[in-house]
This record gives sequence, structure tokens and C-alpha cells, in this order.
Amino acid sequence: MDPATGEMAPLFNPRTQAWRDHFAWANGGAHVIGLTSTGRATVIALQLNNDYVVEARVLWIARHWHPPAE
Repeated sequence: MDPATGEMAPLFNPRTQAWRDHFAWANGGAHVIGLTSTGRATVIALQLNNDYVVEARVLWIARHWHPPAE
């Protein structure tokens, strides 16, 4: 479900869709934000901003390993 519209949305398919079309980095790269209904639904469904992942990204950012280059 897309949290912005409440409607069903397909999940992101990395084989057929470009990441940058559906997502962006926020908070210096610590969080993923969905730009489209597909992006928002995927962030929620896959829990892409759960506490453990965000904590890991913060450590990666401190070591200049993250966010990835385009």
C-alpha cells in the first residue's frame, strides 16, 4: 500500500526499474524516501528504514562508504 494515497502499488523491481526514479536518500543517506507510489510502498513493505539498517547506514556514512555513487 502507498501510505500517501492508501492505494495498492507494485513493489520496486530492480531488474526493470531505475532506483533513482523511485527513491532518494534523506538525512545525509541514513534514510530512503520513496518518490513514487512504488517507492513509498517498497520502503514500507521492506522496512528499508528500520532502526538496525539506519544505524548501519550512519556507520557507513561516517566511513565514507555510503551513500553509493550513481
